[in-house]
Amino acid sequence: MRTLWMALCALARLWPGTLAGCADAGRCCPGRDPACFAHGWRQDRVYGTCFCDQACSLTGDCCFDYARACPARPCIVGEWSPWSGCADQCRPTARVRRRTVRQEPRNGGEPCPALEERAGCLEYATHQGQDCGHAFVPAFITTSAFNKQRTRQAASPQWSTDTEDAGYCMEFKTESLTHHCATENRPLTRWMQYLREGYTVCVDCQPPAMNSASLRCSGDGLDSDGNQTLHWQAIGNPRCQGTWKKVRRVEQCSCPAVHSFIFI
Repeated sequence: MRTLWMALCALARLWPGTLAGCADAGRCCPGRDPACFAHGWRQDRVYGTCFCDQACSLTGDCCFDYARACPARPCIVGEWSPWSGCADQCRPTARVRRRTVRQEPRNGGEPCPALEERAGCLEYATHQGQDCGHAFVPAFITTSAFNKQRTRQAASPQWSTDTEDAGYCMEFKTESLTHHCATENRPLTRWMQYLREGYTVCVDCQPPAMNSASLRCSGDGLDSDGNQTLHWQAIGNPRCQGTWKKVRRVEQCSCPAVHSFIFI
């Protein structure tokens, strides 16, 4: 078979056009396009109609020069934009960041990844600078990773730069939660999958979630006796919510990272 193929190539030098393909036809088409064809040798060494569309690699009827004439080009995206502010004040809402496509995918190249990401957030003051943290019931929580991004002064003007960070940690035993937590698989909300019934979780109370007057986080359950059922809700998916009971207050959280959260 190899000898036959070499002989055909030799004949092509004597009769130009024998190996006509995508390059000679000037064809490279996205998707499946029956009109995107040429007449020449196919990659499976059959002579006749061959194709130059993206789907030919799946159907096995590409022209012999498809890979060279129509190289795959992956999608290329730019950097993420900075996170936007929260869409509203004094209630759970969302922040967003976006990126743009710098090169569209071609010829079966890698498709574009997500161009937008949303994550839950909550502002602690109105546009007039009034603290509204005391109104947040039930306890709103998010992943502890968010604590690395938020800045105390930007999120809560009530806190001055010389205010001592007198934070604390609350431990709760999760009693119940909705099934929506386990099915959440968006990149920035995947942390909800680690919420489990019967597990002890740690929730950090740190500025700016801490009320500047009471030095407490709303929904911390500090006044409960341990038998009272308290309610919580995940920021970013209001359908992910449940109940827990207070275990104790400690100075620093010591739970595994997947079971560590923050009040927001």
